[in-house]
Amino acid sequence: MRTSPIRIAPLLGAALLLGCDATAETAAPGSAQASTQRAAAVFAGGCFWCTEADFDKMPGVLSTTSGYTGGKLRNPTYEQVSAGGTGHIEAVRVVYDPARTNYTVLAARFMRTIDPLDAGGSFCDRGYGYRSAFFVANPEQRRTAEAVKARAAAVLKKPAATLVLPAATFYPAEGYHQDYYKKNPVRYRFYRGNCGRDARLAELWGGK
Repeated sequence: MRTSPIRIAPLLGAALLLGCDATAETAAPGSAQASTQRAAAVFAGGCFWCTEADFDKMPGVLSTTSGYTGGKLRNPTYEQVSAGGTGHIEAVRVVYDPARTNYTVLAARFMRTIDPLDAGGSFCDRGYGYRSAFFVANPEQRRTAEAVKARAAAVLKKPAATLVLPAATFYPAEGYHQDYYKKNPVRYRFYRGNCGRDARLAELWGGK
């Protein structure tokens, strides 16, 4: 994300409204399978500092890693991705405990932290590298992502532009990007506020 200044309610009920089935990856809380596994999912919500911070607040999330995915260049750098042309999108890999949460809940929450109507980037960050996207690893994740996207379009009464893309190699971002909001809280709050992220989310979702 650029340093330039231009640069939600419990969602379990909303997730259940989507009618998505639990899968091996999203095993039912309390099951023997869930208690012995970790699961992972990749989401792109624009600035990965913000996406990471949003997911870290969720019960059941064990870790988050900022990185780049979806492109062809091996081991891309932040400078290469932000300049455009690599095909990568800033994203976050979320590792979670299936005994405490599942992909449907994560996907529904993710949708409420982005502007799904924006086809040109996310908030003040513009360009393909900042598009919102689900990177789906299997048919079950794809069905859930498409259902969450359709639900958002219905609620907002406009077409949703969030991409649903196949999972690709995920490259962790440079160390200074990891947990940026914890390491640099003042700069992070300044960036997030000036980017207009929370103001736009309130405008979009309000109490929906």
